Amino acid sequence: MGRWKQRPEGSNWGDFGPNDRLGKMNLLTPERRRAAAAEVREGIAFCLSLPLDLPASDGRGPRKPPKLNSPAWYHTPMDALGGCCTELVCDDEVLLTLQYSTQWDAFAHYGRLFDADGDGTAEKVYYNGYTEADFRDPGDKAGPAALTLGIENFAATGAQGRGVLVDLARYGTERRWVGYDEFMRAIDEQKVEVRAGDFLLINTGYDEAILKVGYDGDPKGFYSAGAVLDGSDAKLRQWIADSDVVALCSDNQAVEGYDMRPERGEHDARLPLHDLCLFKLGVHLGEMWRLGELAAWLRANDRSAFLLTAPPLRLPGAVGSPVTPVATV
Repeated sequence: MGRWKQRPEGSNWGDFGPNDRLGKMNLLTPERRRAAAAEVREGIAFCLSLPLDLPASDGRGPRKPPKLNSPAWYHTPMDALGGCCTELVCDDEVLLTLQYSTQWDAFAHYGRLFDADGDGTAEKVYYNGYTEADFRDPGDKAGPAALTLGIENFAATGAQGRGVLVDLARYGTERRWVGYDEFMRAIDEQKVEVRAGDFLLINTGYDEAILKVGYDGDPKGFYSAGAVLDGSDAKLRQWIADSDVVALCSDNQAVEGYDMRPERGEHDARLPLHDLCLFKLGVHLGEMWRLGELAAWLRANDRSAFLLTAPPLRLPGAVGSPVTPVATV
């Protein structure tokens, strides 16, 4: 296939072409977008983003809340810019960690050491066989960038289609691992029809815990909140692959739990759904979405589907992006 000679087991590398950068977004056809638009019956819109300076930071890790700054032009009379003397203008700027709050993961966010070229040595590889060579070198004066698998590919599609929501919070908002059996029971009980090309959203109650902690509470207050998918469940992984959804989105931090159980092998992925979705299948992951209000409305109205509009920033080379998704019912 040019870039690679062997692909990971269970992957779809090459199925959408040797140079594909969209993954399963290729399945979101005009016909499926028209079907998504047909889910709009009431004209009510739900903003699915947290404020981008939440959750409250505990200072751990590289991701930091945004820092809004006002440069020289703030309350600036327009006559200084060629306007009239009574006009004012304000501009500002922000230092933004792209994956701090409500976000999308690009395919460049997660890769594996894998022998794609068949030479017997594992290399740093990403979706569809793109390698470290397809990133701009960190030593470049312009800084590192995902030159091929950046989030701009996803943004250019419009990121709009049919969304469906599975409400795990109905069964409790405590932290627990959810495998195939419980997930299928929830889908059946809630009469969720998952179609190829759908965006699959999962409400766990984690967003409500974030909002309850707010800016001044103890971040430990949401560490034990919200279900996480058990990516080690092979039946769950196979169902996700077979469903042909284009994205998995949740209100929690990673959609899945970080698997540190001792029985895991040395080379087993600790984030099996990141491995499956971002690395093998080209399925985007959305994290820390605000889903509680939408879930409550859907439950009260015996519905599960809606039109979802959720384009990321069209920022070339970025491995993730903040997003303000909108669900219209």
